[in-house]
Amino acid sequence: MNPNGIIWSAAIWIIPLVIAIVFHEVAHGLAARALGDPTAQEQRRLSLNPLRHVDPIGTVVLPLMLAIAKAPVFGWAKPVPVDSRRLPHPRRDMMLVALAGPGSNLVLALIGAVLLGLFTRDIYGVAPGSLTAFVAANLLNFVIINVFLAIFNLIPLPPFDGGHVVAGLLPEPLAQRWDGLARFGFPLLIVLLLVLPSLVPGANIVQRLVQPPAQALAEWYLALAGAIGA
Repeated sequence: MNPNGIIWSAAIWIIPLVIAIVFHEVAHGLAARALGDPTAQEQRRLSLNPLRHVDPIGTVVLPLMLAIAKAPVFGWAKPVPVDSRRLPHPRRDMMLVALAGPGSNLVLALIGAVLLGLFTRDIYGVAPGSLTAFVAANLLNFVIINVFLAIFNLIPLPPFDGGHVVAGLLPEPLAQRWDGLARFGFPLLIVLLLVLPSLVPGANIVQRLVQPPAQALAEWYLALAGAIGA
């Protein structure tokens, strides 16, 4: 396989991305079930089958376009359903459910870093485009993507997980207004991530708020991988 080709570039980003976002969504559902809301289980969303979670745009089209353009790859899946009315402490529990997604990504990044370190012990001299190089690239991107998703989803705005955390901390009347912004989630996402940066370069949220902590955290994980592989 050509390591500079479109298929290679798409595969080494989309495969780890799909795994990361599926576990992210399942973690939300598992946390909700543990706290008393089995809605995700009832709707058969506590599955690692990607087809149950795929959003055609957020899981396939957008990541593929970003991978081809060699831009930072991100995406999203269909949100796992959570019914706050079935939770014993809705405001607190919704915060915990929201945090379970990014938390799962940080755990996955740790697992990916350990596997990358173990795998790269004997990778020197491997031919570019080989299966071994393909696996190593997937593990590297798996760490990067999970870290990025964790930080990205902690943006304190609806519909991100960080927005749910903010709602849980606000007084209830303000929280209801805050949650109302979620209906504009997709247009807001497009404006914040694509339109605003093109109009005002200094207002690039990803570069200014997400990239610095994500890069620092990714470097820590990769340093761990390097120590394991040494």
